[in-house]
Amino acid sequence: MIDRRTFMAGAAAGLASNAALAATPKKRLAIVTTEWRFHSHAWHMGERFLVGYPSHGKWRRPPLEVVAAYVDQRPRNDLSQSRAKEFGFRIYPTIAETLRQGGDRLAVDAVLIIGEHGDYPRNEIGQKMYPRYEFFKQVTDVFRQDGAVTPIFNDKHLSWKWEWAKEMVDTARSMEIPFLAGSSLPVTWRMPSVDMPLGADVEEVMCLAMGGVDSYDFHALETIQCMAERRRGGETGVAWVEAVRGEAVWKAMASGSWDAGGWDEQLFSSCLCRSQTLKQPETFSHRLPTVEQMQQWVKDPVQYRIQYRDGLKATMLLMNGLVGDFTFAARIKGEADPLSTLFYLPPNPNVAYSAALMENAERTFLTGKPPYPVERTLLTGGLVEANVQSLAKAARVETPHLDVRYQPPRESAYWRS
Repeated sequence: MIDRRTFMAGAAAGLASNAALAATPKKRLAIVTTEWRFHSHAWHMGERFLVGYPSHGKWRRPPLEVVAAYVDQRPRNDLSQSRAKEFGFRIYPTIAETLRQGGDRLAVDAVLIIGEHGDYPRNEIGQKMYPRYEFFKQVTDVFRQDGAVTPIFNDKHLSWKWEWAKEMVDTARSMEIPFLAGSSLPVTWRMPSVDMPLGADVEEVMCLAMGGVDSYDFHALETIQCMAERRRGGETGVAWVEAVRGEAVWKAMASGSWDAGGWDEQLFSSCLCRSQTLKQPETFSHRLPTVEQMQQWVKDPVQYRIQYRDGLKATMLLMNGLVGDFTFAARIKGEADPLSTLFYLPPNPNVAYSAALMENAERTFLTGKPPYPVERTLLTGGLVEANVQSLAKAARVETPHLDVRYQPPRESAYWRS
């Protein structure tokens, strides 16, 4: 039994510890974003550092304070002004002023770059030219001028242009900037909670997903990449890609194998069976759709075929009208059944998967050690660009530039509880 003296001593120690924690200065965070409105990525992510987020059954309030922001565009439903007023940070007219808080020296401890949403032009092959590279360049220009660096998190892929994305990674490495990037898919929950065994002999992988080209295809490819990188030997890069859409996808499906232009039918079935949103006819539920029904429901299927340099084969399928989630399956040598799982994205309004992502951004900001390599995002973004090019050309695209090699972390960062 604990006596009163012991209890009081323990309580006093606990209060002292809490007081010390409260007295510890918070790190200063700058947000650089394209726009800040309801359901934008700034709303998803930046606001986690204003009000906190749910983490493993508790409400976490990060020891970071948003002190400054740069907002490139302000639509009618802009939230940045009201958030600044409510939480006491300033919005500056330039990125340099934001990072210096209006002074003449770097005055923040971390930078969150969000280059998603907003009114930006598209190039000739349909890529939206978000200014992520331009934002990064302006941030690192301040670092160079002021002789100091801070950790950076970059939302989603690095740039729509491979050369710029590669330059960003090279710059971060040469300047010793802790640099993390990517989306929520690799770190959200999985159902079931499984990972690709580290060092597995993987033969073929697939992601069945929803969404559009040059947007959700990044999420689907990142779903593939965070699993594929764990294969024997680690990541070795990609040799070529080939993208098709429409009727060509159904012809590929009928071929029945990768070598014939299609995919492993068992992988596709495993993805269908993990989906929680699988389309059903009006008079049925829990029924496996027929091919004819899929062709009726999916008006514009998209298929990306990816040949890795070490022989791994991958297929990404966007099938709007059939599924509304992201599922993954893999053929592992010697295993009778595929490894498969759902990458679970909780619904609005709480979108807790963005909390999972910001937990990893927070870890990078506080420790200066990214929990997974930025090369994953570099390669995935390169795959998006190459496949969009393949769609535009209606031809296979060789990818000698995607000679991206790296080793995955031993422990994946996805949420398990």
